Amino acid sequence: MPLPASPDELSPTDWPTFLLERAPAMLAYVGTDKRLRYASPAYRTWMGIGDGDIEGRKLEELIPPDLYPRIEQGVAAALAGTPVIADRELRREDMHRYAQASFSPDTDEHGHVRGAFVVLADISDRRALEARLKESERRFSQAFRHAAIGMALVLPDGRWLQVNDAICAMLGYSEAELLALSFQDITHPDDLATDLGLLQQVLTGERASYHMEKRYLHRDGQVVHALLTVSLVRDERSEPLYFVSQVQDISERKAFEDALFRERELAEVTLKSIGDAVITTDPDLRVTSLNPIAEAMTGWASHEAVGRPMDDIFQLRDPLTRRPIANPLLTAVQKNTIIGLTTDAILVHRNGFDSPIEDSAAPIHDHAGNVVGGVVVFHDVSETRALALKMAHLAHHDTLTGLPNRALLQSRMEFAVTVATRRKQRCALLFVDIDHFKQINDTLGHAAGDALLQEVSRRIRSAVRADDTVSRLGGDEFVVLLPHVEDATDAAEVAEKVLQACNEAIGLEASALAISFSIGISLYPDDAFDAESMLRNADTAMYEAKMQGRNGYRFFNPSMNERNTARVRIEVELRKALARNELSLHYQPKVDVDLGTIVGAEALLRWQVDGEDVYTPEQFIPVAEDCGLIVPIGEWALREACRQTQAWAAAYRPISVSVNVSALQFQHTRFFESMQAILVETGLHPTLLELEVTERTVMEGGDHIADLLHRIKAEGVALSLDDFGTGYCSLSYLKHFPVDTLKIDRAFIRDVAWDNDSAAIVSAIITMGKGMNKMVLAEGVESVEQATFLGNAGCTQMQGFLFGRAVPARDFEERIAQIDTGNPRDPV
Repeated sequence: MPLPASPDELSPTDWPTFLLERAPAMLAYVGTDKRLRYASPAYRTWMGIGDGDIEGRKLEELIPPDLYPRIEQGVAAALAGTPVIADRELRREDMHRYAQASFSPDTDEHGHVRGAFVVLADISDRRALEARLKESERRFSQAFRHAAIGMALVLPDGRWLQVNDAICAMLGYSEAELLALSFQDITHPDDLATDLGLLQQVLTGERASYHMEKRYLHRDGQVVHALLTVSLVRDERSEPLYFVSQVQDISERKAFEDALFRERELAEVTLKSIGDAVITTDPDLRVTSLNPIAEAMTGWASHEAVGRPMDDIFQLRDPLTRRPIANPLLTAVQKNTIIGLTTDAILVHRNGFDSPIEDSAAPIHDHAGNVVGGVVVFHDVSETRALALKMAHLAHHDTLTGLPNRALLQSRMEFAVTVATRRKQRCALLFVDIDHFKQINDTLGHAAGDALLQEVSRRIRSAVRADDTVSRLGGDEFVVLLPHVEDATDAAEVAEKVLQACNEAIGLEASALAISFSIGISLYPDDAFDAESMLRNADTAMYEAKMQGRNGYRFFNPSMNERNTARVRIEVELRKALARNELSLHYQPKVDVDLGTIVGAEALLRWQVDGEDVYTPEQFIPVAEDCGLIVPIGEWALREACRQTQAWAAAYRPISVSVNVSALQFQHTRFFESMQAILVETGLHPTLLELEVTERTVMEGGDHIADLLHRIKAEGVALSLDDFGTGYCSLSYLKHFPVDTLKIDRAFIRDVAWDNDSAAIVSAIITMGKGMNKMVLAEGVESVEQATFLGNAGCTQMQGFLFGRAVPARDFEERIAQIDTGNPRDPV
C-alpha cells in the first residue's frame, strides 16, 4: 500500500517506513544467507542498484564485482558476531566517492545472529579536506624544517615538541637531544623568570604573543644571545596546544653592543678621573655633559648645566679689561678644526670668583665625518685649582668619616643601575644602622659618638669589596652599594662580613663597647627599578631587621611596606593612647606547687579599650622601642607595678611582682636613679620588686650593664633572666652576673612532656640553676603533664595558663583575698 504524500496524513505505524524511504541515510539489512532483505533508496543509489525488487537476492548479484570482496568481508564479520567499521572507496564511471561502512550484527533475545545491518556514511568531503590538510602540513613542514632562523613547537610545560635544523645548529644539540629537554633546561637562569612570566600571560590570554631578548646555554656552555618571538596555538575549545617559537641568533650583535658599551664606559670613567675639566656640547653649543672637575671649576652641577647654552656655563674674560672673550669652541665647530691652548683667559665661577685657565677646543665627528658637537678641555693654572679640587671633594664627601655623602652615593647608585640594566645584571644596596646609637651618644657624649662613627666606617670599609661604595647618609646611617652581585647570596655574604667586622668590642674612653647593626638589603631589578626605590626599600628592610630583634639583616619584600604602614599607624595611635591612659597592667600568678599558693606575679603590659585588645604587646612594644616611647612607657609600668604591689602588701600580704624591662629602657643613662625614685615614691620595699631582663640585654651591654646589675642588686631588688636558654648567655659569664632567678623559656616547656631533647634541656637548666644557688621558674605551663614533669625534675615554681592567665589588678586581688581567707582555689 503506498504511503500518503504528506507527513500530516501518516498514522503512527507508518512513520518508520516513511523515514526509511525518505531519509538520506544509506541503510541495508542482510540475512544470514547473505541475501539482501532491505536497502534504502539512498543505499541503492550509492551502490548502483536499480529500483527493481531486490528482496531475497544475493549481495554478489547486486554489488559491483570490484567492490563486493570488501563489502563481503564486513558482512561476514558481522554475521559472525563481530561489528566492523571501515572506509570504502567507490569508483564508477559516473562517480568517485568515499564512504565509511559500518557492519553490525543483529541478534535475537538469545544472542543468536539473525542478520546484519549495513550503514554507509559519505565521507568524500572529509577525505578531500584531509588531503588538502596533509598537503598544507607537508608545505609547513618543509618551510619549518628549512627556515633560516630557529623554529620550534613547544608544549605548554616547556618540553620541545618539534625543532628545525637552524635551532639545533644554533644551540649545538642534535634533534633527539633537544627533544629530550625542555626550554627551561637551556635558558640562562637570569632570564628564566621573565620568560616564564610572559609565557604565563600568553596562556591566560593577557597577550597574544611576546618578544624578548634572552640568553640560551649552548651545549658547550657558551651563552647564545637570541631574539625570541612566541605565539600560542589553541584547539577548538581554546585550550592551549603548543607554542610557536621563532629564535634569531643575535650573539654577534650583542658582542658589538658590549664592545661599544665598554668603550663608552671607559670614556666615562676616563672623563671622571682625569685631572682636566671637560665640557661637551651639541652642534648648537648647548651643553651635553660636564665631568666632576668642570663642575667644580664652573660651579655648575652637570644636571643643571645640560641643555643650557655653553656661554652660560663657560664664561671667559680678559684678565686685564674684564671684557668677555669669544668661546674657542665656537670657532672649532664652525671651522671644523682644533683650537690650541689659550693662556690669557679667566674663567668666571658661578659664584663670582676667577680662575686663570688654559683651554683647547675641538669638534666631535660622527662615523661619516660630520660635526655633531664639540668638546673643550681646560685646567686651572693657579692655586685656585687645588681649592677647586678640595671643594669638589668636600661637596661629595662626609666631613667626619671621609666617606661619600648622599649626593655622591646618588650619582653612583644611578650609574650602577644604568650599568646593571645594560648588562642585564644585578646590583644591591645595604642600609646599615647602628643599634641603640642614641643611647651610646647620650651616655658617653658626642665626642665618643663621633669616634665610634669613625671606627665603624673604617670597619665597614674593610669588610666590603674594592669596587663597593660605603657612604654615610647622616647620624648612624650607612649605605653600602654593591654595583655587581650575581644573586641575593652575594649580598648576604657582604652583610655577614659587615656584621662580623664589628663583633669585636670598640674601645672608647677606657672601656670596651659592644655594638651591633641592623641591615636592610634591596636588589635591583628584583625589588626596585631605580636608585631611589632601592634606597627606600633597603631602609624599610632595615626597620624590619630592627623589629625582628636587631643584630641581623633582612631582604626587602613588598609585604614590608604594609608592615611599615602598620608600624606608623601604631605609633600614631600609641601616642594618643598614652594621653588617654589606655595602657594598663595585668598580673599573672607565679605559684609554688609544693606550698600550693601564689608566691608572686608578673606584671604584663596591655593596650585595651572596653576590655578588648587594641593591639597585642607583640605588635606595639617593638614600635614603642623603635620610636623612643618605650622609656616613658617602661617608667610608667614600673611605677604602676610598684604602687600596686605596695597596696597588696598593706591590704593582704607581701607578694613579689616582676616587671619586664626592655633593653632600651635598661640602657638609659638614668634608669637606676629613676628606679630608686619610684621605690621611694611608692614606699615599696625593694625586696618585693623583681626586674626581668633578657639574655641579649645582659650580654650586649658590656661593662656598663654589668655595673648596673650589681648596683640594682645592692639596692635589694631581685633580678630575673627571662627566656633563659633561647639566647647566647655563656655559663662562664652567668656566674659573674647577680641574677636571682632563671626563667625557663616556654619553647622548652611546650614539648617537655613528650620530646626527649626538650626534657633533657629543661632538666639540665634546673640542675644547673640549683647548683648555682639560683631560683628556677618555668613559664608557659599549660598542662598537668608539664607540671608533673617539672615537679619531678625539682622545679617547684611555675607560671602559665594552668595556674591562671594574666588578669586586671582587681581580679588578681580577689584571688589573693580568697586564698588569704581560707577559701583558696587550688593553684595547682
